[in-house]
Amino acid sequence: MLRLEGVTVRYGARAALDAVDLTVAAHETVCVLGPSGSGKSTLLRVVAGLQQPDAGRVRLSGRDQAGVPAHRRGLGLMFQDHQLFPQRDAGANVAFGLEMRRLGRQAVEERVVELLDLVGLPGAARRAIPSLSGGEQQRVALARALAPEPRLLMLDEPLGQLDRGLRERLVVELRALFRRLGTTVLAVTHDQGEAFALADRVVVMRDGRIAQAGTPLEVWRRPASEFVARFLGFDNVVRADVAGRTAVTPWGPVPVPDGTPGGPRTLLVRPTGVRLTAPADGLPCRVTGRTFRGGASSSVALLLAPEQGPPLEASCDLRDAPDTDAEVGVAFAADDVVVLPEER
Repeated sequence: MLRLEGVTVRYGARAALDAVDLTVAAHETVCVLGPSGSGKSTLLRVVAGLQQPDAGRVRLSGRDQAGVPAHRRGLGLMFQDHQLFPQRDAGANVAFGLEMRRLGRQAVEERVVELLDLVGLPGAARRAIPSLSGGEQQRVALARALAPEPRLLMLDEPLGQLDRGLRERLVVELRALFRRLGTTVLAVTHDQGEAFALADRVVVMRDGRIAQAGTPLEVWRRPASEFVARFLGFDNVVRADVAGRTAVTPWGPVPVPDGTPGGPRTLLVRPTGVRLTAPADGLPCRVTGRTFRGGASSSVALLLAPEQGPPLEASCDLRDAPDTDAEVGVAFAADDVVVLPEER
């Protein structure tokens, strides 16, 4: 459906996009992740036709889009601030794109009702935009973007202004909706949880380049670099010397998976691989903080100050969580140790 070939965008000496290659298959949802300034929004603007690349090609369904204006690309756009027309009611906002296609009045009205039902706002056609909550406005914006039946729907931080609970609920609804409709989606977000819940494939960007691409499970299990690991929120990353099945780290010996190459390496220890023990049975640590993660597992993130080495993050069940300032021991599980590829 979409192919980017060596797309480059420069602002003076800085490359906002640096020879980016990317494909999005029909009916696939791809989420582009990255910190501010990584190039993700520029990528979206190039695909939309709002930014001309300095080099490379954008192809939609195999056709080069050079010189094709945004309004002729057959794309749907939905932005973080929704960009609804406040003087129009909800139904008239959804109808806007349909009216531009000169459909008959009855056909437009039927489609508006269908779309508002689809996004969970039945009977809301005559409601004024200022009377809608943030989540409701988000749904109207989505219905408007879907109305012309775009071949590619593009989302730019679509849930960024919503509170966490509403955002988590809507992202599940969006994934189910896109699957039911067979929509092809390219979304940009800085929220890892949102991307991993929504996407079939995740693309992590850094300094205008793709740092890693893969399914959410692939990226989560095997970050391609220390940058990706830290961006995903993993802080237990250290340099180590590997010999056999053991690595010498600032925390002391840490077991590593079978077949790990020897020599200097960068290790990631997942919080689930930091196991609590009695103080005498492991690396002595003091609990310096606790964060309740919630969810069905009722897990708690623990911040630990080891007797040696940098701080550690551990994860445990709420019922097993020690109090702040408690003294604990730590052992490491090899299954949750990842040897990260060296960054070039």
